[in-house]
Amino acid sequence: MAAEIVNPRGANGAGNGADEKGADNGLFDPAFALHRGGKMEIRATVPVRDRDDLSLAYTPGVAKVCSAIAEEPELVHDYTWKSQVVAVVTDGSAVLGLGDIGPEASLPVMEGKAILFKQFGGVDAVPIALDCREVDEIVETVVRLAPSFGGVNLEDISAPRCFEVERKLQERVDIPVFHDDQHGTAVVTLAALRNAAKLTGRTLGELRAVISGAGAAGVAIAKILVEAGIGDVAVCDRKGIVSLGREDLNPVKRELAGFTNKAGLEGPLETALKGADVFIGVSGGTVPEPAVATMAQDALIFAMANPTPEIHPDVAHKYAAVVATGRSDYPNQINNVLAFPGIFAGALQVRASRITEGMKLAAAEALAAVVADELSAECVIPSPFDERVAPAVTAAVAAAARAEGVARR
Repeated sequence: MAAEIVNPRGANGAGNGADEKGADNGLFDPAFALHRGGKMEIRATVPVRDRDDLSLAYTPGVAKVCSAIAEEPELVHDYTWKSQVVAVVTDGSAVLGLGDIGPEASLPVMEGKAILFKQFGGVDAVPIALDCREVDEIVETVVRLAPSFGGVNLEDISAPRCFEVERKLQERVDIPVFHDDQHGTAVVTLAALRNAAKLTGRTLGELRAVISGAGAAGVAIAKILVEAGIGDVAVCDRKGIVSLGREDLNPVKRELAGFTNKAGLEGPLETALKGADVFIGVSGGTVPEPAVATMAQDALIFAMANPTPEIHPDVAHKYAAVVATGRSDYPNQINNVLAFPGIFAGALQVRASRITEGMKLAAAEALAAVVADELSAECVIPSPFDERVAPAVTAAVAAAARAEGVARR
């Protein structure tokens, strides 16, 4: 069997009548109509039309396949769906824009993630919402589920627990574990920044960046920018610039302070922004316009909070050569869907044991290259619907996995 993502409401997308009601006191709400009954189902990929089909798909024929896998475990990739399916796992503690809403309320988001895997990467995915919060509980639960899957996409798990969950889980399983809130965001941000720098005649090494937000995305973006050779990057949390001089840092932020902020800046976000070439927002809140005005000429502003960017595009365009947001109604949307389907497709294609930093960098380079000949201030990153994206990212990730020795085919 394989997960085929379909519309259970039929071709016209209608639910149970045209009078769907949601939480809006009886007014028509198309979102509730679309989600009624869920957004996906499981379908068989082989027929069971008669006794012969049944005997092959199930007993006694299935016993031959089971016995073969028992003797040679690697055959599980060839004779089950394992090599093409990802578990999308959450505890519902940090759902984008909604916060800690719990496992049941997170399911619509996890279903949505699963259909994006299928739509944009051809990867089957199963949403799994866990009713547990302790790091070791989550890890133990997923370890026990892992034999059924070729990869694990962690989703919407709050920081700093998400870092420990990912690390401990990857130590326990031999399939890729990828926290998309961290790494998907980081890959797409790096790709867009590469192209924005190129468009303005600069290299990454010439740029000083400021990241607003030291949660999952902010930490991962800082790491990948340093790996890619950024000139310098300072990360700010609610209390200001993350620096080694602060005594209130948790272990994740203390590690972050150790490899960022080479300039040794201290103080609020406004201090970091003075003369900065790049602003990357993954925190919410609002940056005052006078602070934006102190950035360097031809600044690059990626204000990615949803639904309200940290710097409104109308303000950003006064000072920036390139503006990006997390929204689909403005140019240059930094959207994780540009990364995670292709990254997993590439990893699964070569049966990778993990997703390395080199694979993430390769994904970013491939993504940037898709529009390298079409660059403009309103096009530094492809559209999610650009059909070139997933094949380019898939091929780059698969090649990088082989080069780094984590591929098994």
